[in-house]
Amino acid sequence: MNTANIPSRWWRLPDAVWERIEPLLSKRPERDPSLGGRPPVPDRQALNGIVFVLRTGCQWNALNATGICSSSTAHLRFQQWRKAGVFEQLWAIGLNEYDALKGIDWAWQSMDGAMTKAPLGGEKNRAKSDGPSQGRRQAKPVV
Repeated sequence: MNTANIPSRWWRLPDAVWERIEPLLSKRPERDPSLGGRPPVPDRQALNGIVFVLRTGCQWNALNATGICSSSTAHLRFQQWRKAGVFEQLWAIGLNEYDALKGIDWAWQSMDGAMTKAPLGGEKNRAKSDGPSQGRRQAKPVV
């Protein structure tokens, strides 16, 4: 996947947004360069990778081909920040700012949802299979 065909405004965080998010991220301990290995990917770069995956809907592993950052780094940071509540804090900040700018009618709320059967789910109480659908074939000796 080449990010040259996708406008960077879809996945690169503007400076103003980054300045709001950066204080929510916990500081990672300094790493001893004498231990070797690659230097850690900057948080902003990892967040750009996360935004790219969320915006495009691609699989995490597809991120490797973009050059933004590795899929393993982006996914690891996503999990760490999710557990730390970073995204919930960001959501709350956004709601409060929107409320201050436009106003939210907190007295009225609605919810929507849908539940349907899986199209290829089969019957509810069908018989269980005891083995593979095709019998095993015995090899025949060549004469």
